[in-house]
Amino acid sequence: MKLNCLAIQLRAAVAALGLLLVSQSALAATVSPPTPEGMLAHFESWIALGIVLLAFSTSYLLNHRLPAIRAIGTLLAALCCFGVVAWFSSVLNTGVLENPKPYQAPMDAAKPALLWAQVVCAFVAGIVLLVIANKQRIQGEVLELAVHNEGERYGRVSRVLHWFTAILFIAMIPMGIYSSMIPEDVWYRTEYNTVHKTIGLIVLGLLLLRLIWNKVSRRPSLDASLKPLERKLARIAHFLLYLLLLSVPVTGYVMTSIHGYPSYLFSLEIKPFIPASDAYKIWGLFHKYLLQYLVYLILGAHILGALKHRYIDKQNNAFSRMVS
Repeated sequence: MKLNCLAIQLRAAVAALGLLLVSQSALAATVSPPTPEGMLAHFESWIALGIVLLAFSTSYLLNHRLPAIRAIGTLLAALCCFGVVAWFSSVLNTGVLENPKPYQAPMDAAKPALLWAQVVCAFVAGIVLLVIANKQRIQGEVLELAVHNEGERYGRVSRVLHWFTAILFIAMIPMGIYSSMIPEDVWYRTEYNTVHKTIGLIVLGLLLLRLIWNKVSRRPSLDASLKPLERKLARIAHFLLYLLLLSVPVTGYVMTSIHGYPSYLFSLEIKPFIPASDAYKIWGLFHKYLLQYLVYLILGAHILGALKHRYIDKQNNAFSRMVS
């Protein structure tokens, strides 16, 4: 009798699992139309891998001992900026900017303008980086860095982690805006989101790795040339940046899961871990709107503050803690 009950329960469990798999397959089918024939299998994973490897190579070469190699890293950083421009040029031919996914909030109407502004910034940054690369090649000095952090500056591991994370995180900003604009019936919607979600999970992993490294190798103290108010603002900015690096991918992951869509790490599909509900709208409010504008504000203040220390205050020591 007990065996019969157990057999019935097992059959019910298998049937429920089958229904779950069918429902997930049906859900995946509604994300976007099938990929056209002739495309390379898992091409989106190869694109994501290429972006990750380019970001790591750039961050590693930017902190190389030899100035000529660092110049190559700066050149790669410039190419990353021009890559954003090239990507946007290809996006203009898709018609998505003219006919995007229906707006969910009035602020969505600003997305095309935001993309244009970011592409212009990327182009200008690329030109500036080309000039810096040429200067490094001619006048650069040997950069002697320890593996661990030192009392007055960050070590090689912290620098590579910093720029690796920064490049991927900055790349996600225009990618995320465009991702939210792609209509449901566009064939590459799922593949594009695979790249976006993969990079988001990697950014989260790099943040955790960096937090662990900060425990292993203590962060250097703030530069003595900073004024008391600047020191306080620097601590607040660092805290908020870490908070953004954590909250942006986490809210995106939870929003996606509650909406009923899978997440991806390259070709690995991660099923939703929470039953679908309308709560995804609340998480989406944070991920797509509140955090998005906080990124502009906090990241922009961080960059402008670093440039102010270097070119206005002439505080070279504060600037060179993370930049050669």
